Amino acid sequence: MNLNKVFLIGRLVADPEARTTPSGQSVVTLRVATNRVWNDRGGQKQEQVEFHSVVAWGNLADIATKYL
Repeated sequence: MNLNKVFLIGRLVADPEARTTPSGQSVVTLRVATNRVWNDRGGQKQEQVEFHSVVAWGNLADIATKYL
């Protein structure tokens, strides 16, 4: 089995959206914005923003709902 790990460090775009599955499992969806800033070849400052959707299940969903 291969495992990839990602660290997203950014800002929340909106409050997390919490819900429960019919079986009682907690699920939360949150959106995070990350940005990068650089100078192009002409010396002009450039900025790019990317938006990420994250889904958390179970205990992690409960923690995210409580603290984010």
